[in-house]
Order: sequence, then C-alpha cells, then structure tokens
Amino acid sequence: MMRLDQFDLNLLVAFNVLVEERNVTRAAARMNVTQSAMSAALKRLREAFADEILVQHGRRMLPTSNALALAPQVSAAIVELRSILSTGMAFDPAEARRVFRLVASDYIATVLISPLLARLEAEAPHVRLDITLPRSSIGAMLQDGEIDLIISPETFLEAEHPRELVFEERHVVVGCASNPVFTASMTPDAFYGCGHVAVSVSRDGTFIDNWLRQQGDRRRIEVTCASFIQAPWMLPGTRRLALMHERLARVMAPGLGLAIAEAPFDLPVMREMMQHHRARSTDRGLAWLRQRIVEQVTG
Repeated sequence: MMRLDQFDLNLLVAFNVLVEERNVTRAAARMNVTQSAMSAALKRLREAFADEILVQHGRRMLPTSNALALAPQVSAAIVELRSILSTGMAFDPAEARRVFRLVASDYIATVLISPLLARLEAEAPHVRLDITLPRSSIGAMLQDGEIDLIISPETFLEAEHPRELVFEERHVVVGCASNPVFTASMTPDAFYGCGHVAVSVSRDGTFIDNWLRQQGDRRRIEVTCASFIQAPWMLPGTRRLALMHERLARVMAPGLGLAIAEAPFDLPVMREMMQHHRARSTDRGLAWLRQRIVEQVTG
C-alpha cells in the first residue's frame, strides 16, 4: 500500500476525469495537459491502486469495477480538498486573485451580474468571474466541485446542496410595439392567435416552457432561440410574441421598440436561487460573493 506522503494528490483529479471521460485524449483536453502527460498519470494511477483503472474494450475504454467503486469516494475527496484550500485562508477582496466559477444564463448575466461588475471591480479589482451557461451536466459539475455557484430557477437545482433565494421573477408578454395585439387588452385568443418565439437552452427546458407544456401548451412556435437574449431580437417588425422574464424585458424593450403586456392567464412566479456545494458553506470568498449578489438585488 502506498503511503499518503508518497502519493501525488493531483492524481486524484486525473482519476476523476479519466473515469468520467473514459478517454485519455478527452481527459487530457479537459485538464489542459498533453496526451502523453495524461497517459503518464494513468500509468501512475495503475501502479498506486494496483488496478488497470481503464481497460480497452473494442474501440472504447471502460472503467474497471474497482475504479467505478472508488469514483464517488474520489469525487467527494476532491470537493473536500478544494474546500479546505479555499476556506482555510482569510479572504481579502482588495487583494484576492481568485477565479469564481459560476453557472448562469445570459438572462442572469444581463439583469444581475452585469450591474454587479462595477461594484466588484471597485471592491475586488483582481477577482475574476468565469461564467458557464446552464447545461444538463451542471449537477455533476457541482457535485465534483468544478463550479462554485449556480444561479438558476429552483426547479433545476440539486436536492442535497444548500440554496438561497436571489429574487422572484414574473413573466410578461413582449412583442413589437406596432403589433395591433397591444392596442387592446391582451386576451387568450389574441395571445394564441399570434406566432411565438420560444427559448431552448438545454434538454432540461426552461422554467416557463416546462410549465406551459404541463398545461397543454397551445402556442404556435415559429422561432426557437438558443438563448434568452436572442428572443427579443426576433420580435421587431413582426406580429410574433414571446413570454419573457420581466426584468429582461424591461432592459431590452426600449432599444428594440417593444411593448410589454400582462399575460392573459395566471403564470407561476419563478424563484431564482443560488446554490453551492455543501462542502463550500464555510468558504469565506464564496460567502463574500453570495452576499454581494444579494445586496445587488436588495440595494
């Protein structure tokens, strides 16, 4: 058995990535190292664990049963080690050179992160934000400690990690100001009589589209966008409508000549939340950032 003081803890990260990717080339790209360096790491892991870790099966590589059994423990250990490194030091915003890895949609980046940046620059000039768009693998990335904070509707969060409310958001009907549908009160018939612009950001769907599908969505979708910011640009000069977050609609409408109306039926309020890994609850730097986000909303 190898002694801990003789084991390179960086190999645990390599183990985690190799088992997840099941491919040396992809694992090397993900860790930003050469393929030969990753092959050397795999060789050292095999020696340390007395196990093949990955075995060739046809044209693919598959983890051994021992590697699959170890994977959850290694993943948890990595999160704990990262937590120790981040929480074991005092956090001074004025001097910190930390990179915070966030998951947030372009909607959140526009209405929340962008207004916050001036304050962060003044208080923490060397801090950097690395923002990733939501996707289906985000839960695994949080579990593995690869991201610091998720900002997302409550329905998309992981059950076992802490969460806190950022703000509540309504959805409104948005369209070109010259669209005659806005000259009178918006009715269900008028709403469904128009073509619509929808957003599809991942296989998980969006908060409002998922809810509408549960109700038997009657919209005639004519344009589907890959981001929330694209949707309002599809409306000027057309009779199409979109259901948009009210905060984003208020930002985008003036410059694009758009009108905003209440939906002709009751829509659920969306709870936008922050979530971090439970092992990061005492992370002083992350606590500072979370507090600044809350203050940005509350003023």
